[in-house]
Amino acid sequence: MTDGEVVASFVVPVHPHTVLAPDQNPGWQRLRNAYDEAAKTIQDVDADLIIVYSTTWPSIIGHQIQADPNPEWVMVDHDFHDLGSIHYSLNIDADFAHAWNEANHQRGLQSRCVNYKGFPIDVGSVVALTLLNPDQRIPAVIVSSNMYANRSETTVLAKACLDVVKAQGRRAVAVTAMSLSNRMFTDFIEPEADAIHSLKDDEWNRKILEFLEEGRLEDVGQLSRTIHQQIRVQKVVAFKPMWWLSAMNGNRNDLTGSVLAYEPIHGAGGAVVALDPTPSGAGDKEYDEDDVEHYHGDRGVLDQAAAEDAPAGPSSPAPTTTPPSGKGLNPALWDPTDAEGSVNTEAAPKPVGAYPHARKVGDMLYLSGVGPRQPGTNAIPGGPIHDADGQPLEYDVKAQTHAVVANIQRIVEEAGARMDQIVDVTTFLIDMKRDFAGYNEVWAETLGQYGPTRTTLAIDALPTPIAVEMKVIVHLAE
Repeated sequence: MTDGEVVASFVVPVHPHTVLAPDQNPGWQRLRNAYDEAAKTIQDVDADLIIVYSTTWPSIIGHQIQADPNPEWVMVDHDFHDLGSIHYSLNIDADFAHAWNEANHQRGLQSRCVNYKGFPIDVGSVVALTLLNPDQRIPAVIVSSNMYANRSETTVLAKACLDVVKAQGRRAVAVTAMSLSNRMFTDFIEPEADAIHSLKDDEWNRKILEFLEEGRLEDVGQLSRTIHQQIRVQKVVAFKPMWWLSAMNGNRNDLTGSVLAYEPIHGAGGAVVALDPTPSGAGDKEYDEDDVEHYHGDRGVLDQAAAEDAPAGPSSPAPTTTPPSGKGLNPALWDPTDAEGSVNTEAAPKPVGAYPHARKVGDMLYLSGVGPRQPGTNAIPGGPIHDADGQPLEYDVKAQTHAVVANIQRIVEEAGARMDQIVDVTTFLIDMKRDFAGYNEVWAETLGQYGPTRTTLAIDALPTPIAVEMKVIVHLAE
């Protein structure tokens, strides 16, 4: 028996349009053609196992693995039942499923096999296996996507799977059934009216595809948290398949990638992407996650609290207060540092790290980044941009900007300076397109009256769930 390996990987869309209605929209037909091309590749590489990680099979208690040797039923999509139904009769490798389940347990994961008649196969798995394995000649296995699994847990899931692939000497194909952006239209549309839901979704979809075409799979895994925030995906499972697929490929960035198709399906981003394990010749990038071998139950839903788990260095000051826990809603608060020249005030919110509110150097005053959080309560006027679980919330950028200016004034006046002595401001916005107009309006009413120079930058995120922060320089001389 030869050593097992992953001989090909694919990202494929989940909606039933490619099976039931490809002729109704040219884009759906292009996705169907790409599916057919992927199926031919699977045949050509002589695969003997297809492993499907499906985002449309969510689980809560660990991961579940389909182990019924021949699940057979009729799948009707909950939203698109008008398109018709898909009869399926799948060829499941029950022995591999049970071996994977055991390997999961050996690596500390919670998982179990599902094996009884009538258990419904999810739409993503049905679509993927119907089109990638049309005659069901190649045995398959399907695993659920746990709603709360963090990257460590998802990585260990892949490593347990690879344990079995290697032990059994399999030529495996790894498939993630997923949308890219998954924000869909909430009204029924005519097929010819289909389009990506928003420009931002399309931009991030294309960035993902650019990386995948370059074979930079691990970079997509690293970027996924930022993507999740930027496109305001409502389902936490959206980025997990990239974590799993990257781990199935050794967290590499030098694969040979090919985007076979990218099209909208009812507003969501659907793509068929092929990833060949053959090195592309590009230099591999550093894998900068913890290389976890066993899972110990230390789950952080969005991995935002990872830094809090790191031990402090011998000279690191400890945080003095911690806000109410909320899965990363806010980092710990610190007393401001008090080196020579520091300016601090209880009338401003506590820092989120070891730094002062401001520092005087000669006749210049430099403020640390100032956000809208309120001193004492840590409340955010206008509301936070996301909740404790990382889900996006509506917020008022004008109220946040007014609160930022008020905090700036408190720090400036504590230093014995005036607002009209502010000479330069750098502003950071987490959503330039959404928030610039409102922020600019408040600027004109407040800081704009003093005439400082200004630079406004779009950034991915800020340490707390706020939309705006400002960096200020003050000239103290008369």
